[in-house]
Amino acid sequence: MRLVPWKPDDLARRLDDVVAVYGEAMGYRSELLEARRGYIATHVRRSGFRAVATLTTSGHLVGFGYGYLSAPGQWWHDQVYNALPGDARKTWFTDCFEVVELHVRPAAQGHQLGARQLRALLGMAEGSTTLLSTPEADEQTSRAWRLYRRFGFVDVLRDFRFPGDERAFAVLGRDLPLTPPER
Repeated sequence: MRLVPWKPDDLARRLDDVVAVYGEAMGYRSELLEARRGYIATHVRRSGFRAVATLTTSGHLVGFGYGYLSAPGQWWHDQVYNALPGDARKTWFTDCFEVVELHVRPAAQGHQLGARQLRALLGMAEGSTTLLSTPEADEQTSRAWRLYRRFGFVDVLRDFRFPGDERAFAVLGRDLPLTPPER
C-alpha cells in the first residue's frame, strides 16, 4: 500500500472509485451515492483543497480523504455554523480546514490506513482549526471514533441531524497543526 497526495484533477479522474469507496464505508443507498458524486466533483474547486489516497501496488483505490477551507455559503459550513452559539462559531470557524471525507474500504480497515490518511491530510491543511462530522456511534467499538479521539478531536456538536440524512452525527474539532504528530 502507498499513500499519495492527490491534486484536484487526480480525485476527479478517479471519481467512480472514490464514490465506490465512500459507498462501501458509509453504507449509503445507491441514489444517495449519485447525489454525492455531484457534490464531490464541485468540492475539488474549493479554496485550500487537499486530498490523499491509499493505493495498492496495482493502483486500486483502498481509501481516500479530502478537505478544504470552510467558508460561508458552503452547505456543511452553514448547517454547523448556524447550530453553534456565537463563541463556538468564532472559535471553530475563524480559520477552519474542514475534513470533508475520510474513508477506507471496510475490508482494508484495521491496518492504520485511516490514521495515515488523516495525519497526511491534516499535515497539508491550511487553517488553525479543523472540523469534521461522523455518525454517532459507540466510541469504544467504532474505528472512526477511536481514530478521531486518538488524534485529539473533541466534541463540538453532538446528536446533530443534517437535512436529508436520518442518522445523528457528531461534529468534532481540534486545533492545527498536529503537535506532536499522532501515532
